[in-house]
Amino acid sequence: MTSSIRSYRKYSSTKGFTLVEILIVVIILGILAAIVIPQFTNASQDARKSSLTSQLQTIRSQVELYKLQHLDELPPGFAETTDQWVEMVAKTDENHVVGTGAAHRFGPYLQAPPANPLNGSNLLFVTTSDVTLGGASGSTTAGWVLNSTNGKIWSTAKNPAVIYNEANPADAVNTADAPSN
Repeated sequence: MTSSIRSYRKYSSTKGFTLVEILIVVIILGILAAIVIPQFTNASQDARKSSLTSQLQTIRSQVELYKLQHLDELPPGFAETTDQWVEMVAKTDENHVVGTGAAHRFGPYLQAPPANPLNGSNLLFVTTSDVTLGGASGSTTAGWVLNSTNGKIWSTAKNPAVIYNEANPADAVNTADAPSN
């Protein structure tokens, strides 16, 4: 009987992990998670910024094409409060009239009204002067800002009251939340 107890002890002591070994593994996994998870958060924000830059480039080129085909005039819908993108997402004639007939040979320039990836807004704020990157947008809800005098367009940051600083995508104003009242 003594030999069977000795062999049982020997067998049971070599099987499995101790509590200390398990705790060490859990601590190491926790440290790795603390290092890796913020990287994924930054990657998501970086993807939104890249999408915004690409979308802004597309909007700018399509607005220029619209102006080229319409005697250097901006879409009249840009000055409206609703259906601001109507001429950009439909076919138009040379007089900016939306339709589907043979005379409506221009456009569409965009597939849908563009939503700003940082704040989700597709509203357009129209001003008559240029804005400062990282400065005030003049609106608290717009995703885009347009100078109706020269046709330049900018995007707003995560906080729509601020112009996205495309010269420095890492600028903190680009991803700062709107201040709470």
